[in-house]
Amino acid sequence: MTAEVLVVGAGPTGMTAANELRLAGVSCVLVDRLPRASELSKAGGLQTRTQEAFDQRGLLEPLLATGDYPVTTAHFAGNLLPLVRRRHRFPWRSVPQVVIEGFLEEHLAAEGIRVRRDHELAGLEQDADGVTATFADGTAIRSQYLVAADGGRSTVRKLLGAEFSGRPGTETMVAADVRLSAEVPMTTITREGYRAQVFPLGVDAEGRPLRRLTFGGPGWSRERDIPVTEDEIRTGLKTVFGNRVELVELRYARRITNAALQAAQYRHGRVFLAGDAAHVHLPFGAQGMNAGIQDAMNLGWKLGAAVRGTAPEGLLDSYHAERHPVGAAVLRNVQAQSLLLDDGPDSAAVRSLFTELVHLPEVQYLLDDMLSGMGFRYEIPGSEEHPLVGLPAHDLGPELRAGRGVLVDPEGQFGDLAQRWADRVNRVDTGAEAKLVRPDGYVAWAGDPDGLEPALRQWFGAPLS
Repeated sequence: MTAEVLVVGAGPTGMTAANELRLAGVSCVLVDRLPRASELSKAGGLQTRTQEAFDQRGLLEPLLATGDYPVTTAHFAGNLLPLVRRRHRFPWRSVPQVVIEGFLEEHLAAEGIRVRRDHELAGLEQDADGVTATFADGTAIRSQYLVAADGGRSTVRKLLGAEFSGRPGTETMVAADVRLSAEVPMTTITREGYRAQVFPLGVDAEGRPLRRLTFGGPGWSRERDIPVTEDEIRTGLKTVFGNRVELVELRYARRITNAALQAAQYRHGRVFLAGDAAHVHLPFGAQGMNAGIQDAMNLGWKLGAAVRGTAPEGLLDSYHAERHPVGAAVLRNVQAQSLLLDDGPDSAAVRSLFTELVHLPEVQYLLDDMLSGMGFRYEIPGSEEHPLVGLPAHDLGPELRAGRGVLVDPEGQFGDLAQRWADRVNRVDTGAEAKLVRPDGYVAWAGDPDGLEPALRQWFGAPLS
Protein backbone atom coordinates (compact mmCIF):
# COMPACT_ATOMS: atom_id res chain seq x y z
CA MET A 1 0.00 0.00 0.00
CA THR A 2 1.17 3.54 -0.71
CA ALA A 3 0.07 6.91 0.58
CA GLU A 4 1.44 10.41 0.42
CA VAL A 5 1.38 10.64 4.22
CA LEU A 6 1.01 7.89 6.83
CA VAL A 7 -0.33 8.94 10.23
CA VAL A 8 0.40 6.48 13.05
CA GLY A 9 -1.97 6.91 15.98
CA ALA A 10 -5.70 7.71 15.87
CA GLY A 11 -6.08 9.91 18.91
CA PRO A 12 -7.04 13.59 18.69
CA THR A 13 -3.59 14.52 17.37
CA GLY A 14 -3.51 11.90 14.64
CA MET A 15 -7.07 12.52 13.52
CA THR A 16 -6.55 16.28 13.43
CA ALA A 17 -3.45 15.72 11.31
CA ALA A 18 -5.43 13.49 8.95
CA ASN A 19 -8.11 16.15 8.59
CA GLU A 20 -5.54 18.85 7.84
CA LEU A 21 -3.92 16.65 5.20
CA ARG A 22 -7.33 16.00 3.68
CA LEU A 23 -7.96 19.74 3.40
CA ALA A 24 -4.57 20.09 1.73
CA GLY A 25 -5.60 17.54 -0.90
CA VAL A 26 -3.12 14.93 0.28
CA SER A 27 -3.83 11.20 0.35
CA CYS A 28 -3.52 9.95 3.92
CA VAL A 29 -3.64 6.57 5.63
CA LEU A 30 -4.46 6.64 9.35
CA VAL A 31 -3.56 3.57 11.44
CA ASP A 32 -3.78 2.66 15.11
CA ARG A 33 -2.45 -0.32 17.05
CA LEU A 34 -5.61 -0.75 19.16
CA PRO A 35 -8.35 -3.03 17.82
CA ARG A 36 -10.98 -0.53 18.99
CA ALA A 37 -11.16 3.04 20.21
CA SER A 38 -10.11 3.68 23.82
CA GLU A 39 -12.87 4.14 26.40
CA LEU A 40 -10.73 6.35 28.66
CA SER A 41 -10.95 10.13 28.50
CA LYS A 42 -7.28 10.86 28.96
CA ALA A 43 -8.22 14.54 28.79
CA GLY A 44 -11.43 16.31 29.67
CA GLY A 45 -11.29 19.88 28.40
CA LEU A 46 -11.03 22.00 25.26
CA GLN A 47 -8.97 25.11 25.80
CA THR A 48 -9.77 28.38 24.03
CA ARG A 49 -7.22 28.15 21.22
CA THR A 50 -8.29 24.61 20.28
CA GLN A 51 -11.93 25.67 20.12
CA GLU A 52 -10.91 28.61 17.96
CA ALA A 53 -9.03 26.27 15.61
CA PHE A 54 -11.97 23.88 15.40
CA ASP A 55 -14.28 26.82 14.69
CA GLN A 56 -11.99 27.93 11.87
CA ARG A 57 -12.46 24.48 10.33
CA GLY A 58 -16.23 24.46 10.86
CA LEU A 59 -15.96 21.66 13.43
CA LEU A 60 -16.71 23.36 16.74
CA GLU A 61 -20.45 23.88 16.38
CA PRO A 62 -21.21 20.28 15.31
CA LEU A 63 -18.91 18.95 18.04
CA LEU A 64 -20.68 20.91 20.78
CA ALA A 65 -24.05 19.88 19.34
CA THR A 66 -23.32 16.23 20.20
CA GLY A 67 -23.98 16.74 23.92
CA ASP A 68 -24.03 18.99 26.97
CA TYR A 69 -20.50 20.26 27.54
CA PRO A 70 -20.58 23.01 30.17
CA VAL A 71 -18.31 26.01 30.38
CA THR A 72 -15.83 25.44 33.19
CA THR A 73 -13.43 27.61 35.14
CA ALA A 74 -9.75 27.33 34.38
CA HIS A 75 -7.46 26.38 37.24
CA PHE A 76 -3.76 26.22 38.05
CA ALA A 77 -2.85 23.41 40.45
CA GLY A 78 -6.45 23.36 41.61
CA ASN A 79 -6.62 27.13 42.20
CA LEU A 80 -9.64 28.41 40.29
CA LEU A 81 -9.28 31.40 37.95
CA PRO A 82 -12.82 32.84 37.94
CA LEU A 83 -11.82 36.22 36.48
CA VAL A 84 -10.95 34.64 33.12
CA ARG A 85 -14.13 32.58 32.72
CA ARG A 86 -15.58 34.81 29.98
CA ARG A 87 -12.39 36.51 28.88
CA HIS A 88 -12.36 34.97 25.40
CA ARG A 89 -14.97 34.33 22.74
CA PHE A 90 -14.61 30.59 23.38
CA PRO A 91 -14.34 29.87 27.11
CA TRP A 92 -12.90 26.64 28.42
CA ARG A 93 -15.34 23.74 28.01
CA SER A 94 -15.54 20.30 29.53
CA VAL A 95 -15.51 17.93 26.55
CA PRO A 96 -14.18 14.40 27.24
CA GLN A 97 -11.45 13.12 24.95
CA VAL A 98 -13.52 10.07 24.01
CA VAL A 99 -16.19 12.42 22.66
CA ILE A 100 -13.64 14.37 20.62
CA GLU A 101 -12.13 11.18 19.23
CA GLY A 102 -15.52 9.75 18.31
CA PHE A 103 -16.57 12.99 16.64
CA LEU A 104 -13.36 13.30 14.62
CA GLU A 105 -13.48 9.66 13.57
CA GLU A 106 -17.03 10.06 12.27
CA HIS A 107 -16.07 13.29 10.49
CA LEU A 108 -13.10 11.64 8.78
CA ALA A 109 -15.16 8.60 7.80
CA ALA A 110 -17.72 10.88 6.14
CA GLU A 111 -14.83 12.38 4.15
CA GLY A 112 -13.53 8.97 3.10
CA ILE A 113 -10.76 8.44 5.67
CA ARG A 114 -11.31 5.45 7.94
CA VAL A 115 -9.06 4.46 10.82
CA ARG A 116 -7.25 1.21 10.06
CA ARG A 117 -7.21 -0.43 13.48
CA ASP A 118 -5.20 -3.35 14.83
CA HIS A 119 -2.10 -2.10 12.99
CA GLU A 120 0.84 -2.58 15.33
CA LEU A 121 3.98 -0.96 13.96
CA ALA A 122 7.01 -3.28 13.88
CA GLY A 123 9.58 -1.61 11.66
CA LEU A 124 10.46 1.72 10.08
CA GLU A 125 12.89 2.64 7.32
CA GLN A 126 13.33 5.88 5.45
CA ASP A 127 15.38 6.98 2.48
CA ALA A 128 15.69 10.06 0.32
CA ASP A 129 12.29 9.50 -1.28
CA GLY A 130 10.04 8.25 1.50
CA VAL A 131 9.29 6.05 4.50
CA THR A 132 8.42 2.35 4.67
CA ALA A 133 6.45 1.22 7.71
CA THR A 134 6.02 -2.49 8.37
CA PHE A 135 3.45 -3.96 10.74
CA ALA A 136 3.26 -7.00 12.97
CA ASP A 137 1.05 -8.85 10.49
CA GLY A 138 3.68 -8.48 7.75
CA THR A 139 1.96 -5.74 5.76
CA ALA A 140 3.79 -2.58 4.75
CA ILE A 141 2.85 0.98 3.83
CA ARG A 142 5.10 3.23 1.77
CA SER A 143 4.61 7.00 2.13
CA GLN A 144 6.41 10.23 1.37
CA TYR A 145 6.15 11.36 5.00
CA LEU A 146 5.09 9.87 8.32
CA VAL A 147 3.43 11.58 11.30
CA ALA A 148 4.01 9.84 14.63
CA ALA A 149 0.99 10.51 16.84
CA ASP A 150 1.18 7.20 18.67
CA GLY A 151 1.31 8.44 22.25
CA GLY A 152 3.71 8.71 25.14
CA ARG A 153 5.09 5.22 24.58
CA SER A 154 5.51 5.95 20.87
CA THR A 155 6.77 2.98 18.87
CA VAL A 156 7.84 5.33 16.10
CA ARG A 157 9.98 7.35 18.49
CA LYS A 158 11.62 4.20 19.81
CA LEU A 159 12.31 2.84 16.32
CA LEU A 160 13.91 6.16 15.41
CA GLY A 161 16.06 6.06 18.53
CA ALA A 162 14.97 9.65 19.11
CA GLU A 163 16.25 11.43 22.19
CA PHE A 164 13.44 11.80 24.73
CA SER A 165 14.78 13.58 27.76
CA GLY A 166 13.68 15.39 30.89
CA ARG A 167 12.54 14.02 34.23
CA PRO A 168 11.52 10.36 34.25
CA GLY A 169 8.55 9.30 36.30
CA THR A 170 9.26 8.80 40.00
CA GLU A 171 5.78 7.69 41.06
CA THR A 172 2.43 6.64 39.64
CA MET A 173 -1.05 7.86 40.44
CA VAL A 174 -4.49 6.60 39.56
CA ALA A 175 -6.63 8.34 36.93
CA ALA A 176 -10.22 7.20 36.53
CA ASP A 177 -13.49 8.23 34.86
CA VAL A 178 -16.13 7.86 37.57
CA ARG A 179 -19.54 8.78 38.90
CA LEU A 180 -19.47 9.83 42.54
CA SER A 181 -22.20 10.06 45.15
CA ALA A 182 -21.51 13.69 46.06
CA GLU A 183 -19.63 16.85 45.10
CA VAL A 184 -16.11 17.20 46.47
CA PRO A 185 -13.50 19.98 46.18
CA MET A 186 -11.44 20.16 43.00
CA THR A 187 -8.20 19.65 44.94
CA THR A 188 -7.77 18.01 48.34
CA ILE A 189 -4.49 17.27 50.16
CA THR A 190 -4.60 15.52 53.53
CA ARG A 191 -2.21 16.10 56.42
CA GLU A 192 -0.64 12.75 55.64
CA GLY A 193 0.14 13.88 52.08
CA TYR A 194 -2.58 11.97 50.20
CA ARG A 195 -4.04 14.06 47.40
CA ALA A 196 -6.92 13.91 44.97
CA GLN A 197 -8.17 16.08 42.14
CA VAL A 198 -11.66 15.88 40.70
CA PHE A 199 -12.67 17.54 37.42
CA PRO A 200 -15.96 17.53 35.49
CA LEU A 201 -16.20 15.40 32.33
CA GLY A 202 -19.68 16.47 31.26
CA VAL A 203 -22.58 14.04 31.61
CA ASP A 204 -23.39 10.54 30.40
CA ALA A 205 -26.28 9.53 28.13
CA GLU A 206 -28.69 9.67 31.10
CA GLY A 207 -27.58 13.17 32.07
CA ARG A 208 -25.60 12.04 35.12
CA PRO A 209 -22.36 13.94 35.83
CA LEU A 210 -19.07 12.20 35.07
CA ARG A 211 -15.80 13.16 36.71
CA ARG A 212 -12.11 12.58 36.23
CA LEU A 213 -10.53 11.49 39.50
CA THR A 214 -6.79 11.37 40.08
CA PHE A 215 -5.26 10.41 43.42
CA GLY A 216 -2.00 9.29 44.96
CA GLY A 217 0.26 9.84 47.91
CA PRO A 218 2.78 8.20 50.20
CA GLY A 219 3.12 4.49 49.48
CA TRP A 220 0.43 4.53 46.79
CA SER A 221 2.70 4.23 43.76
CA ARG A 222 2.40 0.94 41.84
CA GLU A 223 3.96 -0.43 38.67
CA ARG A 224 2.28 1.28 35.76
CA ASP A 225 0.89 -1.89 34.19
CA ILE A 226 -0.81 -3.18 37.35
CA PRO A 227 -4.60 -2.95 36.78
CA VAL A 228 -6.60 -0.47 38.83
CA THR A 229 -9.50 -2.09 40.70
CA GLU A 230 -12.73 -0.67 42.08
CA ASP A 231 -11.58 -1.60 45.59
CA GLU A 232 -8.42 0.49 45.13
CA ILE A 233 -10.47 3.49 44.04
CA ARG A 234 -12.90 3.08 46.95
CA THR A 235 -9.94 2.91 49.32
CA GLY A 236 -8.40 6.01 47.71
CA LEU A 237 -11.63 7.97 48.07
CA LYS A 238 -11.97 6.98 51.72
CA THR A 239 -8.32 7.84 52.43
CA VAL A 240 -8.71 11.36 51.05
CA PHE A 241 -12.36 12.19 51.71
CA GLY A 242 -13.39 9.88 54.55
CA ASN A 243 -17.10 9.09 54.35
CA ARG A 244 -18.05 12.24 52.41
CA VAL A 245 -18.26 10.50 49.03
CA GLU A 246 -18.55 7.03 47.56
CA LEU A 247 -17.87 5.49 44.18
CA VAL A 248 -21.11 4.97 42.24
CA GLU A 249 -19.67 3.78 38.94
CA LEU A 250 -16.22 3.18 37.47
CA ARG A 251 -16.02 3.75 33.73
CA TYR A 252 -12.31 3.32 33.13
CA ALA A 253 -9.05 3.62 35.04
CA ARG A 254 -5.31 3.56 34.47
CA ARG A 255 -2.07 4.59 36.16
CA ILE A 256 -0.24 7.74 35.16
CA THR A 257 3.26 8.90 36.02
CA ASN A 258 4.73 12.27 36.88
CA ALA A 259 7.26 12.02 34.05
CA ALA A 260 8.02 15.26 32.18
CA LEU A 261 9.78 14.35 28.94
CA GLN A 262 10.20 15.97 25.53
CA ALA A 263 11.74 14.90 22.25
CA ALA A 264 14.91 16.84 21.48
CA GLN A 265 13.85 17.04 17.81
CA TYR A 266 10.33 16.91 16.42
CA ARG A 267 11.60 16.23 12.90
CA HIS A 268 13.66 13.19 11.92
CA GLY A 269 14.09 13.35 8.18
CA ARG A 270 10.69 12.48 6.73
CA VAL A 271 9.24 11.49 10.11
CA PHE A 272 7.59 14.01 12.45
CA LEU A 273 6.69 13.54 16.12
CA ALA A 274 3.47 15.12 17.39
CA GLY A 275 1.33 15.08 20.51
CA ASP A 276 2.35 12.73 23.31
CA ALA A 277 4.93 11.14 21.02
CA ALA A 278 6.77 14.47 21.29
CA HIS A 279 5.96 15.52 24.86
CA VAL A 280 4.54 13.82 27.97
CA HIS A 281 3.60 15.19 31.38
CA LEU A 282 0.96 14.92 34.06
CA PRO A 283 -2.53 15.51 32.60
CA PHE A 284 -3.21 18.91 34.16
CA GLY A 285 -5.74 21.03 32.28
CA ALA A 286 -5.87 18.70 29.26
CA GLN A 287 -2.82 20.56 28.00
CA GLY A 288 -1.29 17.47 26.40
CA MET A 289 -4.31 16.83 24.18
CA ASN A 290 -4.72 20.48 23.27
CA ALA A 291 -1.01 20.91 22.53
CA GLY A 292 -1.13 17.78 20.36
CA ILE A 293 -4.05 19.13 18.34
CA GLN A 294 -2.12 22.36 17.83
CA ASP A 295 0.96 20.34 16.78
CA ALA A 296 -1.18 18.72 14.10
CA MET A 297 -2.65 22.04 12.97
CA ASN A 298 0.85 23.47 12.61
CA LEU A 299 2.26 20.47 10.77
CA GLY A 300 -0.60 19.41 8.50
CA TRP A 301 -0.62 22.30 6.03
CA LYS A 302 3.16 22.31 5.85
CA LEU A 303 3.26 18.63 4.89
CA GLY A 304 0.52 19.34 2.36
CA ALA A 305 2.66 22.01 0.73
CA ALA A 306 5.67 19.66 0.71
CA VAL A 307 3.69 16.90 -1.02
CA ARG A 308 2.30 19.33 -3.60
CA GLY A 309 5.77 20.70 -4.28
CA THR A 310 4.98 24.28 -3.23
CA ALA A 311 6.74 24.28 0.15
CA PRO A 312 9.48 26.92 0.36
CA GLU A 313 12.85 26.01 1.81
CA GLY A 314 12.72 25.61 5.57
CA LEU A 315 8.94 25.26 5.85
CA LEU A 316 9.05 21.73 7.28
CA ASP A 317 11.82 22.70 9.69
CA SER A 318 9.62 25.49 11.03
CA TYR A 319 7.40 22.83 12.63
CA HIS A 320 10.07 22.00 15.22
CA ALA A 321 11.14 25.63 15.55
CA GLU A 322 7.61 26.74 16.42
CA ARG A 323 6.16 23.84 18.36
CA HIS A 324 9.13 22.67 20.44
CA PRO A 325 9.17 25.88 22.54
CA VAL A 326 5.43 25.51 23.12
CA GLY A 327 5.86 21.94 24.32
CA ALA A 328 8.70 23.02 26.62
CA ALA A 329 6.53 25.79 28.07
CA VAL A 330 3.70 23.34 28.77
CA LEU A 331 6.09 20.98 30.56
CA ARG A 332 7.34 23.85 32.72
CA ASN A 333 3.90 24.94 33.86
CA VAL A 334 2.82 21.34 34.54
CA GLN A 335 5.94 20.74 36.62
CA ALA A 336 5.19 23.94 38.55
CA GLN A 337 1.66 22.71 39.24
CA SER A 338 3.03 19.35 40.33
CA LEU A 339 5.32 21.04 42.85
CA LEU A 340 2.40 23.06 44.23
CA LEU A 341 0.52 19.80 44.79
CA ASP A 342 3.46 18.02 46.39
CA ASP A 343 3.05 16.76 49.95
CA GLY A 344 6.26 18.24 51.38
CA PRO A 345 6.27 21.00 54.04
CA ASP A 346 8.05 23.47 51.75
CA SER A 347 5.42 22.89 49.09
CA ALA A 348 2.71 23.72 51.61
CA ALA A 349 4.36 27.10 52.27
CA VAL A 350 4.64 27.85 48.56
CA ARG A 351 1.05 26.71 48.06
CA SER A 352 -0.16 29.12 50.73
CA LEU A 353 1.66 32.06 49.14
CA PHE A 354 0.48 31.12 45.65
CA THR A 355 -3.14 30.94 46.85
CA GLU A 356 -2.86 34.59 47.86
CA LEU A 357 -1.17 35.65 44.62
CA VAL A 358 -3.71 33.93 42.41
CA HIS A 359 -6.43 36.34 43.59
CA LEU A 360 -4.68 39.15 41.71
CA PRO A 361 -6.23 39.85 38.28
CA GLU A 362 -2.81 40.18 36.63
CA VAL A 363 -1.83 36.71 37.86
CA GLN A 364 -5.07 35.16 36.63
CA TYR A 365 -4.66 36.77 33.19
CA LEU A 366 -1.05 35.58 32.94
CA LEU A 367 -2.01 32.02 33.86
CA ASP A 368 -4.98 32.11 31.48
CA ASP A 369 -2.74 33.14 28.58
CA MET A 370 -0.52 30.20 29.46
CA LEU A 371 -3.25 27.58 29.92
CA SER A 372 -5.67 28.64 27.18
CA GLY A 373 -3.12 28.45 24.37
CA MET A 374 -3.83 32.08 23.50
CA GLY A 375 -0.56 33.46 24.83
CA PHE A 376 1.83 31.46 22.67
CA ARG A 377 3.48 33.57 19.99
CA TYR A 378 5.52 32.04 17.20
CA GLU A 379 8.81 33.75 16.38
CA ILE A 380 7.85 34.75 12.85
CA PRO A 381 9.86 37.43 11.04
CA GLY A 382 8.07 40.71 11.70
CA SER A 383 6.74 39.67 15.10
CA GLU A 384 9.17 42.04 16.74
CA GLU A 385 7.71 44.93 14.71
CA HIS A 386 3.96 44.30 14.71
CA PRO A 387 1.76 43.16 17.64
CA LEU A 388 -0.35 40.78 15.50
CA VAL A 389 2.40 38.79 13.80
CA GLY A 390 2.99 35.35 15.34
CA LEU A 391 -0.35 35.30 17.17
CA PRO A 392 -3.66 33.66 16.18
CA ALA A 393 -6.04 35.67 14.00
CA HIS A 394 -8.99 35.67 16.38
CA ASP A 395 -11.35 37.46 14.00
CA LEU A 396 -11.34 34.79 11.27
CA GLY A 397 -13.68 31.81 11.11
CA PRO A 398 -15.27 30.61 7.86
CA GLU A 399 -12.46 32.23 5.87
CA LEU A 400 -10.10 29.46 7.01
CA ARG A 401 -12.37 26.46 6.51
CA ALA A 402 -10.74 25.46 3.24
CA GLY A 403 -7.37 25.04 4.96
CA ARG A 404 -5.75 27.67 2.72
CA GLY A 405 -3.92 30.86 3.57
CA VAL A 406 -5.99 34.05 3.80
CA LEU A 407 -4.97 37.58 2.84
CA VAL A 408 -7.19 40.07 4.62
CA ASP A 409 -7.29 43.10 2.32
CA PRO A 410 -10.00 45.50 3.56
CA GLU A 411 -8.92 48.39 1.31
CA GLY A 412 -8.38 46.25 -1.79
CA GLN A 413 -4.79 47.35 -2.31
CA PHE A 414 -3.17 43.93 -2.76
CA GLY A 415 -5.36 42.35 -5.44
CA ASP A 416 -2.69 42.06 -8.14
CA LEU A 417 -0.13 40.65 -5.73
CA ALA A 418 -2.56 38.16 -4.22
CA GLN A 419 -3.47 36.85 -7.67
CA ARG A 420 0.05 35.46 -8.02
CA TRP A 421 -0.65 33.08 -5.10
CA ALA A 422 -4.33 32.53 -5.86
CA ASP A 423 -3.91 28.73 -5.90
CA ARG A 424 -2.78 28.75 -2.25
CA VAL A 425 -4.12 31.95 -0.68
CA ASN A 426 -7.65 33.34 -0.64
CA ARG A 427 -8.17 37.11 -0.51
CA VAL A 428 -11.02 38.62 1.53
CA ASP A 429 -12.02 42.26 2.00
CA THR A 430 -13.35 41.91 5.54
CA GLY A 431 -11.46 42.82 8.69
CA ALA A 432 -10.14 45.98 10.25
CA GLU A 433 -6.49 45.63 9.27
CA ALA A 434 -4.60 44.05 6.41
CA LYS A 435 -2.82 40.83 7.36
CA LEU A 436 -1.66 37.53 5.91
CA VAL A 437 -2.89 34.50 7.83
CA ARG A 438 -1.45 31.02 7.46
CA PRO A 439 -3.72 27.97 7.09
CA ASP A 440 -3.26 27.16 10.79
CA GLY A 441 -4.75 30.54 11.74
CA TYR A 442 -1.55 32.37 12.72
CA VAL A 443 -0.71 35.84 11.40
CA ALA A 444 2.35 35.74 9.15
CA TRP A 445 2.41 39.39 8.10
CA ALA A 446 0.82 42.72 9.01
CA GLY A 447 1.85 46.32 8.78
CA ASP A 448 4.50 47.36 6.25
CA PRO A 449 3.15 46.77 2.71
CA ASP A 450 6.65 46.05 1.44
CA GLY A 451 6.80 43.01 3.70
CA LEU A 452 3.82 41.21 2.18
CA GLU A 453 5.51 39.69 -0.87
CA PRO A 454 8.48 38.35 1.15
CA ALA A 455 5.99 36.84 3.62
CA LEU A 456 4.02 35.18 0.80
CA ARG A 457 7.23 33.68 -0.56
CA GLN A 458 8.41 32.56 2.89
CA TRP A 459 5.21 30.70 3.79
CA PHE A 460 3.65 29.78 0.46
CA GLY A 461 6.59 29.37 -1.90
CA ALA A 462 7.13 30.72 -5.39
CA PRO A 463 4.24 32.54 -7.09
CA LEU A 464 2.36 31.31 -10.13
CA SER A 465 4.05 33.95 -12.28
